[in-house]
Amino acid sequence: MGKLSFLLSVLLVLICFTFPGNSSANFFTNLADHIENKINHEVETRSNRKADKAVDKTLDNVENGADDAVTGKSSTSGTKPAQAPTSEPQQQEKSAETNKPTATKKPVVKWSKFDFVPGDEVIFADGPSIDEENGEFPSRWDYSKGSAEIGEMDGELVIMFLDGGAGIIPYLKNSKEDYLPKVFTLEFDVWFELGSHFHRYWISFHDLKNQYNKGLKDSLMVYVNGLEFLDTNKRYPGTEKYNWSENPAGGWKHISIAYTRGKFKAYMDDTRLINIPHLEGEPWGVTVEAENGNMFMKNVRIAKGGVKYYDRFLTDGKIIINGIRFDVNKAEIKPESNGAINKIFKLMRKHPEVKFSVEGHTDNSGNDKQNMKLSQARAEAIVERLVSLGIARDRLQFKGWGETKPLASNATAEGRANNRRVEFVKI
Repeated sequence: MGKLSFLLSVLLVLICFTFPGNSSANFFTNLADHIENKINHEVETRSNRKADKAVDKTLDNVENGADDAVTGKSSTSGTKPAQAPTSEPQQQEKSAETNKPTATKKPVVKWSKFDFVPGDEVIFADGPSIDEENGEFPSRWDYSKGSAEIGEMDGELVIMFLDGGAGIIPYLKNSKEDYLPKVFTLEFDVWFELGSHFHRYWISFHDLKNQYNKGLKDSLMVYVNGLEFLDTNKRYPGTEKYNWSENPAGGWKHISIAYTRGKFKAYMDDTRLINIPHLEGEPWGVTVEAENGNMFMKNVRIAKGGVKYYDRFLTDGKIIINGIRFDVNKAEIKPESNGAINKIFKLMRKHPEVKFSVEGHTDNSGNDKQNMKLSQARAEAIVERLVSLGIARDRLQFKGWGETKPLASNATAEGRANNRRVEFVKI
């Protein structure tokens, strides 16, 4: 205001000298007072506007800060000078992405930790077969309690346990005898409804109908997220915190069991959860029980164990494996195949002179030409997996034979299972 008063004083002096006389001086004095009042009012108005804007800006920043505290974002609106445009917007976006906090990831289970290898000779297999009638009792099974039927899920035949639960046993001529070898493997898929944490399957190692008081009395309990056997209770990695109030993911779980003269191992999907070095008692047979209705099973396979891979290679010049699995009519390798693939990988790494022709075989289901094409695609997929693990490509070849070289009759489920195989032939 000092500068304004000084200017008004100068203006008033000039007016007095320019227009002498009292009347003129009074007029211009009044005019000067009016101008001063007008200017003062305008200055005050503008000052108030600036103050209002400053307050608004401060309040905006406070509100943005409150929003950011809720959303977890960081806002710099109104506090940072504008930056010059960059000619590399993608690089700028990448840098911003790098600064974001990394989400916690689930544990990654390495395939090298999955050491399950199926037995060589299939002695019982049930898909169920495509010859089964929907709504009928599964023809390859007998029951120990309750009932089960053939059903269909997503276009695929399955064994369906009815309400109240059921127990089923393989239908075999020698079911009263000890039909399990000293070395065997058992595999199957069981289904859990979403959120059904309390549903269980029991796998007994004696026939509850025909082998009463014989065989191994302890049962393997299968939960949606883990296995329990004797005093061992293990959960699949990443699912240990499931409890009764949560809804664990359901769906199909692949269960693998390996028994070798007293040593007992059990796996869920791609991880070993049970490892008993000295099991008291001996498995005689198999019974599968489901706790409730709307529980399902498929892809059951019991196989007799065999000789080590390298011994087979030295004796026969080839290794026959039926444990490398694929989905129907596809060449994608299923996770439960990696135990067998890892053993081949370790053999080739230990013996760098070994070279293989990887040869795929199918049963007689489906079209001849399609089977030939499919077997070759599967053999190629195995070669690619071994190469990705570090085996030199020039040590591997691949070929598909389709259904042209069966090992057993395709008239039985077991014969078809043995014919669906991969052979690693010495070259």
